[in-house]
Amino acid sequence: MQQSGRDTPDPGVDEPSSDAETTHFAPAVLYSAAKLYYAEGATQADIAAQLGTSRATVSRLLAEAKRQGIVRIEVVPPAEAASEELADRLARALGLTTTYLSLPMPYPGPRRTVADVMGRALAPAVGRALAGAELLSGDVLLVSSGRTIYEVAQCELTPLPGVLVAPTLGGNDQPDEWYQTNEITRLVANRVGGRAMYLFAPALPGPDLYPSLFKDPTIQRVVHLWPQARCAIMGVGAPPLMRSDIPRFVPTGSSTLRSAIGDVCSRFYDRSGESVEFEGSDRLIAVGLDVLRQIPVTIAVAVGVEKVDSIIAGARGGYFNRLVTDPDTAAAILEKSIS
Repeated sequence: MQQSGRDTPDPGVDEPSSDAETTHFAPAVLYSAAKLYYAEGATQADIAAQLGTSRATVSRLLAEAKRQGIVRIEVVPPAEAASEELADRLARALGLTTTYLSLPMPYPGPRRTVADVMGRALAPAVGRALAGAELLSGDVLLVSSGRTIYEVAQCELTPLPGVLVAPTLGGNDQPDEWYQTNEITRLVANRVGGRAMYLFAPALPGPDLYPSLFKDPTIQRVVHLWPQARCAIMGVGAPPLMRSDIPRFVPTGSSTLRSAIGDVCSRFYDRSGESVEFEGSDRLIAVGLDVLRQIPVTIAVAVGVEKVDSIIAGARGGYFNRLVTDPDTAAAILEKSIS
């Protein structure tokens, strides 16, 4: 029985001094006293009058009812404490430094998609994650492309004045905004008060173009920032062969990608977190998985049950050490990790 919120039995009243003094209380009497006090709000004096006994005896009845399990006191944490507990459990399960939980993802409604509400739901938690990176002016922050990061970049984030913001990979010729790495870099830089560094190169140049393009000084200026980065923020891609929306340069017909369970920065990995290559991936102008492992603060931002396996494998590979997600995804990850 849950306590009503009133004070527990008066501590000034004598409690039973031994088990012998309470053994004569019938269970029915213990239940009646407890029900009157905890469920119906009666005072100890009221109960004493109804039962024809003293207030001191009522106090003993209530104490004995708790001892025998007739009364069970439940301490219910507030929503914030429950969220923090869930975040801590998730971080331990994935072996991460920290996880940040957003508010539950709101229902989008008939005229709004999940993406329409995703950015606003995740942005405060992403802001906390960025603040936790403790970036200083001149530090390098890397950002990936992808729908999740793009939607978050539409919202207010924590101020990081003077930080250099650079993309983690080259651009894509697809028209969708979330594939435009320089645009996402610009948005994030504006949100945090940083300085954008643009990468004017395709993510996957052709064999003839790659050697000369990769040596270009304007491209090397950004590529050289990758190993110097203090922080990276990235989306997590679902299994590539299960996605309807994927960069055009990814050869989805490649047999090697059958083992891929997810990707970060268009670098794919399997369930063990090991790198999965595809034809042409040696020409990919994108931060390497080995480089991501060396960056001090790496923040993944991902929601959705379709990404549960991708998140677990990415954490296993060590490609991010912090995670921003929502409570439903967190619970699904924990269930998957335990089973």
